[in-house]
Order: sequence, then structure tokens, then C-alpha cells
Amino acid sequence: MNGAIICVGKLREKFYAGAAEEYLKRLSRFGRMEMIELPDLPESQNASPAQCAQVMEKEGDMILSRVKPGDHVIALCIDGPQYESEKFAARIRENEMKGGRQVFIIGGSLGLSPAVIRRADEKLSLSKMTFPHQLARVLLLEQIYRACKINAGERYHK
Repeated sequence: MNGAIICVGKLREKFYAGAAEEYLKRLSRFGRMEMIELPDLPESQNASPAQCAQVMEKEGDMILSRVKPGDHVIALCIDGPQYESEKFAARIRENEMKGGRQVFIIGGSLGLSPAVIRRADEKLSLSKMTFPHQLARVLLLEQIYRACKINAGERYHK
């Protein structure tokens, strides 16, 4: 699988960074998975809705500048569908057959801009629960790795 994860913010904690690196290493035998980290724009504690919208728009512009025309874009959104691992693997396999990169997008703390949502070919939710973005990135990498193993006909831990 060739793809990318475009995310706002850096992995600051060593344990998240280590886990992400491990899954990227494991994924390398299935194809090229690129991690594209974009700067997390500052927002004041008392930001108005208009200021928050402006931050989201700027982050959205940065995200969209890294998306290529032939990419299949999957936006991580709380209102997206949730899949069992086998169904997620099937979605990845279907998207692979279309060609191009599969690009997963994780927004900043304010979420994704409307422009990014409009560009997305589909949405995905990891859970109804809320996770820190760093943990969501590790969970996504693990699920992509699991999907690649399923699609390769290999055993995976249930």
C-alpha cells in the first residue's frame, strides 16, 4: 500500500513517536507510507469563533497543499463511519485498485476545515471516543498495518 498520513502537529512524547516509527517500519514491507507533519498553529485560550475558523482555514490550506490530484483522501472525522478491521482492510484494498496514494488526514485540535472535508473522498472515525491526536495517529498506523496483513493473507492478532 502506498499512502500518506497528513497530520497537524508533531509527536512530542517519545512513546508515541516510538510507536509510530515502529508501525512505519513494519508497513515498509507493504509499500511506502509517508508521514507528513504540519505545524500546529497557535490559538489563544480565549479565541473567538472567527479566530478559530481562521486557524482551521490556514491549517486546511497547509493540508490541501500536500494533497496531490490523484490522491484518494480519507479524512478522520468523528462523524465518519467506523469499521471492523476486516471491513477496513477491504476498503483499503478497494482503494488500492483505483491507483494513486491513499491519504489519511488528521486535523489539528480544532478539527478539519470545510475545504478539507469537501476534498475528502471519504470519512473515517476510529471511535466514538475522543483521543489525543498523537494517540489517534498511532491507532491509525496500527489499523493500516493490520489491514495490510489481512490483505496479504497473513495472520493477525484478533
